[in-house]
Amino acid sequence: MGFSIQWVIIVLMRTNIFFLLAACFFSIATVTASDFELLSPLDYQVVQRATALAGSIPISIRHPADLPPQFLLQARIVVDSNPEPWQVLTVARTDDVLRTKLDWKSGGWFQLELRVTVDEKIVWEDSVAHVGIGEVFVVAGQSNSANHGEELQKTKTNMVSAFDGHHWQIANDPQPGASGQGGSFMPPFGDAMANQMNVPIGVLACGIGATSVREWLPEGDTFPNPPTIEDRVIRLPNGNWQSKGEAFANLIASLQSQGPGGVRAVLWHQGESDANQRDPSRTLEGSRYRACLIRLIEASRKEIAWDVPWFVAQVSYHVPGDEASPDIRQAQASLWRDGIALEGPDSDALKGDLRENHGQGIHFSTRGLQTHGQKWAEKVAHWIQQDLATNKSEPQLR
Repeated sequence: MGFSIQWVIIVLMRTNIFFLLAACFFSIATVTASDFELLSPLDYQVVQRATALAGSIPISIRHPADLPPQFLLQARIVVDSNPEPWQVLTVARTDDVLRTKLDWKSGGWFQLELRVTVDEKIVWEDSVAHVGIGEVFVVAGQSNSANHGEELQKTKTNMVSAFDGHHWQIANDPQPGASGQGGSFMPPFGDAMANQMNVPIGVLACGIGATSVREWLPEGDTFPNPPTIEDRVIRLPNGNWQSKGEAFANLIASLQSQGPGGVRAVLWHQGESDANQRDPSRTLEGSRYRACLIRLIEASRKEIAWDVPWFVAQVSYHVPGDEASPDIRQAQASLWRDGIALEGPDSDALKGDLRENHGQGIHFSTRGLQTHGQKWAEKVAHWIQQDLATNKSEPQLR
């Protein structure tokens, strides 16, 4: 006995199946590729690896509101033009964003391909040409942590990438996010790290030339005597001074942009603007320098809710004849001894033709920038190798 089409439609309508099928059909028909936007990862993004061998690439995609619930998000890695098999990813879906991650081996650059399917039909696809899983660092402090070196530097490995808060790019100087338009130690540092660790290196630079540690304190922190430059501090009616918190906010923004555990460490290079100032009332004694830097480190960890490691360099050199402040150097070294920070390089030892203007300046020459980067890599790589060997690379969340 046959059934008429009209009878089937009536039955479907009565059971609401007709409306569900129609809704799915029209939803699929209205979803177009232009309704999607890949938010992360970005081209040349470096993701902090979780172990020596692997990490997780965060993926977020803005999607249309009418994306049917039966969609699938798939991803695959392409290495040297050889695609791996597609993987179906488990997705957390909000009103307008799909969030997930892809676990993969350390290294790079990889190509990441993504696609969304509905009932085996591809409704969107996109790719990112360069994604890496390696080591990521925030670099903060004053001019020698920023772009004030004598000559622009370029990465020789092309395995060093920089983030400006919105985009990643190959980390040729000047570094986005830091003051100045000159050279930095970050390309040679990144090259040395990439060669030694065989993974891409990511850098987030936020150093500001001529800043005192006092200017890096959180907004509202007070102190009795001002730094030499007063742009980032406020004089209070009682005669004390207060930080505006601008530098601290930039530091926190850099750290938060990568999420908990998203950077390996903060590299801190600062001290010249607190040591041996021409106006002695603006010089910071060692004990107060130590207190300010401890406050900065602890406040940053509290703000981001995890215990990011800090490396602190020995920094107090100005020019020949004013080559070190034992007081500031002792304060910096005391943080290593007390386990508050890790030991950075002794940059005061880099003198002569390693400084600009034939050894007469405070900033580094081309050779000095390269040497400085190598010295940073020696300290940092040694610690990372020990850290990975003892399986302590997971972030300590609060």
